[in-house]
Amino acid sequence: MSTARPSLAATHRDVTGKAVNHLRKAGQLPAVVFGHGVESTNVSVDAHAFELLRRKTSANALVDLSIDGKKPRPVLVHGVQLHVTTQRPLHADLFLVRMTEEMIVDVPLVATGESEAVKLHGGTLLHPIEHVRVKALPDHLPQSLAYDITSLATFDDVVRLRDVSIPGDVTLLTDPDEIVARVAPPRVEEEVAPAAELGLAEGAEGAEGAEGAPSAEGAEGASGSSAGGSGSSEG
Repeated sequence: MSTARPSLAATHRDVTGKAVNHLRKAGQLPAVVFGHGVESTNVSVDAHAFELLRRKTSANALVDLSIDGKKPRPVLVHGVQLHVTTQRPLHADLFLVRMTEEMIVDVPLVATGESEAVKLHGGTLLHPIEHVRVKALPDHLPQSLAYDITSLATFDDVVRLRDVSIPGDVTLLTDPDEIVARVAPPRVEEEVAPAAELGLAEGAEGAEGAEGAPSAEGAEGASGSSAGGSGSSEG
């Protein structure tokens, strides 16, 4: 494996709290360097250089960090705080690694190939999990893990994590039976049959007619009783 790594220069900073806004306005990004058994160090790096670094490297890429021009030491960009609106970095956490100690990280999964269930049958490719957890030495951490979806020919086919090729120097910590990819069939909207609609309509009309007849008869009977009563009175 190549030992060539991207590099980043940093300087110690004493400015903390809200005062770091002045550093950001000057094109500097506040950061913290920390690690197991070492004291955390406040530093600042060039914001533009850091942004270029993020674009060219993945989350698990080692970076040679030099503080105040001293000998570079390998770090991982452990976390980046972003501005809610502009999405520009506001702060970075740089984890100082020991090359002889294994690390546990999450690695993204990348699909390759083409699925017949998607291409020929109009299905939708689903990714139940998009990252897996692995353990490896810092310089053996995979940037991503690729898997082939060519085997997804029907809606019953699945790709499990055990089907993904894992490098020999990497230990998989996620359950190998986890489903990595499958294809869902296209959704079909159910249509109400015209005959069923007609039957419902006829039933409604019949019910309405049944209610109307007694009403009319009742009115007529009431009228007859009234007339009879009137005749009796007259008699």
